[in-house]
Amino acid sequence: MSRRPDPSRRSEQSRQAILAAAADLCVEVGFAATTIEAIAARAGVGKQTIYRWWPSKAAVLLEQMQRVREASADFPDTGDLRADLLAQTTALEGLLATNDGAIWRGLLIAAQSDDVAADGVRALLERAVTDAKQRLAKAQASGELRADADLDMVVEIIYGPLYHAWLLRVRPLPPGYMKEILTLVFDGLKPATGGDAR
Repeated sequence: MSRRPDPSRRSEQSRQAILAAAADLCVEVGFAATTIEAIAARAGVGKQTIYRWWPSKAAVLLEQMQRVREASADFPDTGDLRADLLAQTTALEGLLATNDGAIWRGLLIAAQSDDVAADGVRALLERAVTDAKQRLAKAQASGELRADADLDMVVEIIYGPLYHAWLLRVRPLPPGYMKEILTLVFDGLKPATGGDAR
């Protein structure tokens, strides 16, 4: 006796095919040239199947990036803030150089004019910033970081140079780039001797 097809399994296979097709197309032709029609054709599904789950191509690619984020390791916490930041920012630098980085670049550009992309990018960045601030706050409590440091600003100072160089492609990032950035940053963020946080 033959088994009946499992609709939930077929749906999940279609969903995975759509995510993979959208990611591949975005890397190959760029975000702007990626269309729902092209995604559907590559995934072997109808357009309505895509629209049943997502309102736009940006939403499809945002789910792909959310999965990338969930698969990545949590923000490290070894007790050494500088080492943890170096590990995390180096991992981010590596991710930005991959196909997922190309997708993320497309979404960041689209976010300037696409509300779905803007909301999704903001949500992903807020989670990343929250993780970083939690680690920085712990470092403040342990005396590794100046007590008066504005943590939102610290995040911007640490990650801003990496995003600037990557997004604008002003120069190839040299080996040890984030180590040099963190050396400069920590000279200003380390607590003063004598107990004066300023």
